[in-house]
Amino acid sequence: MTYVVLLGGPGAGKGTQAQLLEAALGLPQIATGDLFREHFRNDTELGRVARSYTDLGELVPDEVTIAMVKERLAQPDAAKGALLDGFPRTIAQADALAELLADASINLDIVPYIHVRPEYLLQRLAGRWTCAACGHVYHEPFSPPKQFGTCDKDGSNLYQRNDDTEETRKHRIEVYFRQTSPLLDYYRERGLLVEINGEQSIEQVQRDLIEAIKKVA
Repeated sequence: MTYVVLLGGPGAGKGTQAQLLEAALGLPQIATGDLFREHFRNDTELGRVARSYTDLGELVPDEVTIAMVKERLAQPDAAKGALLDGFPRTIAQADALAELLADASINLDIVPYIHVRPEYLLQRLAGRWTCAACGHVYHEPFSPPKQFGTCDKDGSNLYQRNDDTEETRKHRIEVYFRQTSPLLDYYRERGLLVEINGEQSIEQVQRDLIEAIKKVA
C-alpha cells in the first residue's frame, strides 16, 4: 500500500502531475475539488452541507472535507493506496487527516512537494485554462490542449478563471506560501517531505516523482 499527499502551489503543475501519477502508478487521485463537484452533482448530504457554505462565499469547514475524504478512501480502489491532491493545506487539516488515516490503520508514506518559485508561478497562472466539466487544467506554453478552447478529455469548453487578474494571482500565491510553510515543516519533521524541482519539464518532474514514490512503496 502506498499513500501519498502531493503538495504544490497554484501553477506548480500539481494537478497535471497527479493525473500522470494516477496513470503511471495505478493510485487513484483524490482531489478535494473533484470530491466537491461529485457531491454537488449527486446532491448528497455532505454536498448540501458544503454548498450551504460555498453559496455564501465561505470556506467549507474542515470536518466536511475530511468526511468526504474518509468516504472516498473507503472505496475499493483506494484499498491499496491513494494520491491526495492538494489536501491538506493547513496544520489543522493535516492533524485531521492524520487522525483519519490512523483510525483506518493507514500509514502516510511520502509527501512530495513540487517546488516552484513565486515569480514562475505568477507567469504560469497567466496562461491557465480549465475544463468547465472535468476541471482538467491546461497551460498555453507548457501543456496546451490539442484544440484551443476544447478539453482533450471530454470535448467541453475551456475557460479562464474570473479572478485571474495579476493582483489576484499574486495574492493567491502569497496566501498559499503563508499557509503551506508551516505544513512543509510539519511533514519535514515527520520525515515524509521530499522536495521536487517543479521548474523542470513536465516529463522530468514526473520521473522525479515516480522515483521518489517508488523508494517508499
